[in-house]
Amino acid sequence: MPHPSASKHLWLALSPHGYGHAAMTAPVIAALRRRRPDLRLTIQTAVPRTFLEERYGPDFDYVAEIPDFGLKMLSATRVDLDASAAAYRDVLADFDRMVEAEAERLRHARPDAVLANVPFVTLAAAARAGIPAVALSSLNWADIYRRYLGDRPEADSVWSMMRESYNSAQAFLRVTPAMDMPSLDNVVDIGTVARRGRNRREELAKMAGQGRVGLVAFGGIDHDLDMAKWPRLEGWVWISAQDCPPGRDDIRPLAVAGLPFSDLAASVDVIVTKPGYGTFSEAGLSGTPVLYVARPDWPESPAMDDWLMAHTKALAVSLEDLLSDLETQLQRLFSLPEQRVGVAEGNEQAAEFIESMLSAGTGICERS
Repeated sequence: MPHPSASKHLWLALSPHGYGHAAMTAPVIAALRRRRPDLRLTIQTAVPRTFLEERYGPDFDYVAEIPDFGLKMLSATRVDLDASAAAYRDVLADFDRMVEAEAERLRHARPDAVLANVPFVTLAAAARAGIPAVALSSLNWADIYRRYLGDRPEADSVWSMMRESYNSAQAFLRVTPAMDMPSLDNVVDIGTVARRGRNRREELAKMAGQGRVGLVAFGGIDHDLDMAKWPRLEGWVWISAQDCPPGRDDIRPLAVAGLPFSDLAASVDVIVTKPGYGTFSEAGLSGTPVLYVARPDWPESPAMDDWLMAHTKALAVSLEDLLSDLETQLQRLFSLPEQRVGVAEGNEQAAEFIESMLSAGTGICERS
């Protein structure tokens, strides 16, 4: 791996739509830091610094605001269509000012390159400031917008604004698995990006005992699941990223496990979740079985579901099935055939692309 002597500064902009965009990008940054140990990193996002430090370590500058929201959500799986449409109308009306404000922020910070997962305003700002930029994700908000809000009167204008912003980047590194991206002209397909967790079951047993352990994790957006209704199953302990109800000795909060999420995902007997790139990819790399609440309306779901089922035991169920007949669903899941675990080839592929941008850095040159 090359170890250039000149320190470089990467500006990383992360959508704060849950924690998945931050989690997905972390192994790419880890691979990039192996190539450039002296890399200076700035992370711009509304995701809490405490979460970022778990994934990126403490060595980064933090900008805790970003003009990006993805979609407005009613829960982890239900989109608030009217609120999302109103928010994008506001962005459209104020787009030039927002882009200029972000361009000025970048001019002041003077990064050598911008990596976005996947805020389009930041990409438009980088283009205006003349800073090389690349996008990385399994989705883009332009095609998500068209899927959910394409029938709105302002839809063509909003979509064009987003599409042009994404296409201003040098490339959109589309990770595996990913949604179709017909809005983009600059897609470069790469492999899966994820951290393969380490199985630390012996350490986990100190907290959970010698029975079976499940992980319930629905991401960084509130979910409809009420853990007070979670079934008790003999011999099972559940580690929950959701609120833990009082009086349940079989449900433990995520923090008490004392393990990084990737290692926890590789150490449990089953993960119960919703479709999400980070959790699915980490399960597929470790071979941990997954029960997930199907989300057929989400554009990423077909590709993610197929990829997961090809790399571990995976079963789509309804929330009602989980709460009313969890034991049967687990039996169905565990009876599925074994699959070959996945490989995270995209970590190094993305790092190589970004490193080449940093090496060729052209500096700031104002664009009209």
